[in-house]
Amino acid sequence: MATTILEELQARGLVQATTNDEELGKALIESGIPFYAGFDPTSASLHIGSLVPITLLARLQKAGHKPIILVGGATGMIGDPSGRSDERSLLSDEALAANLAGIQKQLEPFVHFDDSPAGAIVLNNATWFDPIGFIAFLRDVGKHMTVNYMTAKDSVKSRLNDREQGISYTEFSYMLLQAYDYVHLAREHACRLQVGGSDQWGNITAGIELARKMGVKESLYGLTAPLLLDSKGQKMGKTAGGTRMWLDPEKTSPYAFYQYWLNTEDGDVERFLKLFSWRPLDEIAEICKQHDEEPHRRVGQKTIAEDMTTWVHGADALGRAIAASQVMFGGSLEKLGDADLSPLLAELPSTTLSKSELDKGIELTELLHTTALAKSKGEARRLISGGGVYINNIREHDAAKRVDLDDLGTETMLVLRSGKKKYHIVHVS
Repeated sequence: MATTILEELQARGLVQATTNDEELGKALIESGIPFYAGFDPTSASLHIGSLVPITLLARLQKAGHKPIILVGGATGMIGDPSGRSDERSLLSDEALAANLAGIQKQLEPFVHFDDSPAGAIVLNNATWFDPIGFIAFLRDVGKHMTVNYMTAKDSVKSRLNDREQGISYTEFSYMLLQAYDYVHLAREHACRLQVGGSDQWGNITAGIELARKMGVKESLYGLTAPLLLDSKGQKMGKTAGGTRMWLDPEKTSPYAFYQYWLNTEDGDVERFLKLFSWRPLDEIAEICKQHDEEPHRRVGQKTIAEDMTTWVHGADALGRAIAASQVMFGGSLEKLGDADLSPLLAELPSTTLSKSELDKGIELTELLHTTALAKSKGEARRLISGGGVYINNIREHDAAKRVDLDDLGTETMLVLRSGKKKYHIVHVS
């Protein structure tokens, strides 16, 4: 069983590489140390791929270490070439400011911010880069890092070998800027560990090397986690249709987030539970055993979907996501609103009616015909008489019924069903 935080991270598959396993392990045991993870503000919301460094922040803080969350107000103006084959678009000052604010707010549920020794802080590297002049940076920092050293790093080498795309001097300089971040944090905040995805290994080790050359006496360490890939080796963070999975509930609803994890491949269940679930490892082992014995019950997928949705969006959001999912299996719409049902519009056929149309009322038989749940009004009457028609998953027996605004299941939607599986959403605009 894992006994130290480093062993726990390793047992959960959260460690790809470290600069010195033995020394880092001792440092993490002896005392709480400040450590940092960087986030480039390319959007106002983080996405699923960001959950790996977020998990590292949360677990190390729980073990008594102090998270420094570095938001790249300066480096975000340039963009990290690591893991990319093309140049990033540069952000405007306004877009950058909005993204910085969004990311800081979004990280608050995952780590605690207070005045305790392990309380997290958020820093913006623009505060130390903005006052530095270009000539001063070249003289005082750039002279310590050779071009030979920088071009040997994979993130730079791959782009240099691409004759068509290449790499601009702007992005080439990114490694040096991130390396100086580590120097500054070591000097000003006693930071001794940088964590990040495996694509950050070159930048992290460059920071350790630069700190040594610039006279930082303390031992500095690096730890990288595997990139979030599925069992097919594909980078995660998007649906099969190419939709990005954001952590912001306004951009990706809790229902869609829940469904994303519910659709986890069998081969990914154990790895994702170990990576992200806060359940003990022995409990995860038991869940995986149940999953392997009866994969059709999808115990593993349900567990990871529930754990992830609760962690990212909260227990109430999980309850609504499950309730919205159950609507498609005859579940009640009670306590659900438009925000909960809206994601179903992407999965179910729908019809939009004006508010005035529904205010006057429309014959249920006509509505069934309009929505193609019945081929004719006659068939609609037979379906109703046979008990096969439901409004908001409540059986309707009256063939003469007129559907009006009182029948809405949420603020602007009602769910029609014919038989067990034919659903249609009527949306009022």
